[in-house]
Amino acid sequence: MTERLDRQFDFFREIDKEKQIGRQTYLADGTRKENDAEHAWHMAIMTLLLSEYANEKIDVLKTISMLLIHDLVEIDAGDTYAYDDAGKKTQALREAKAAERIYGLLPEDQAKRMHGLWLEFEAQETPEAKFARTMDHIQPMMLNDASGGRSWLEHGVHLSQILRRNERTADGSEKLWEYARERFLEPNVAKKNIADDRSQ
Repeated sequence: MTERLDRQFDFFREIDKEKQIGRQTYLADGTRKENDAEHAWHMAIMTLLLSEYANEKIDVLKTISMLLIHDLVEIDAGDTYAYDDAGKKTQALREAKAAERIYGLLPEDQAKRMHGLWLEFEAQETPEAKFARTMDHIQPMMLNDASGGRSWLEHGVHLSQILRRNERTADGSEKLWEYARERFLEPNVAKKNIADDRSQ
């Protein structure tokens, strides 16, 4: 029992590092950028309240669990910005290696479960994984809108890039993707916070 607890608390201490992993998305008030732990917390609450819009019935606890643990790999792999094409080429390998180490700190049964949840999230095949991915894409979109498109402007993001990244966002919730397009994307295209390259 003590050995099991030791391993669990080793894991808890290790994942404290997630609070230090910075993201490119600003807080709603634009004062600073969020970190991975804040991102996970925000998506967990969003899932709790928005699960009614999932295309298919989902296990909410499983989906929240997925969202709380999926970015822990960035403790080793770092955050790969959504529109960093060079970084994306090595992302899968970096994150797979990190998953082995970080989830492997836990007792074997829990390590297997956490690693399995991470793999499920990455595969995007189950209703829970699809909805989790929808949250992972819509949460930063909401914050980008709330902060006046600050991150989009800083990175010179084009609408085509956002639409390409979100090709499967509707798989988890058509309603939420429609809402995000109407309320978060189109107004920022109109304000020129997102470059409109549809006619090019």
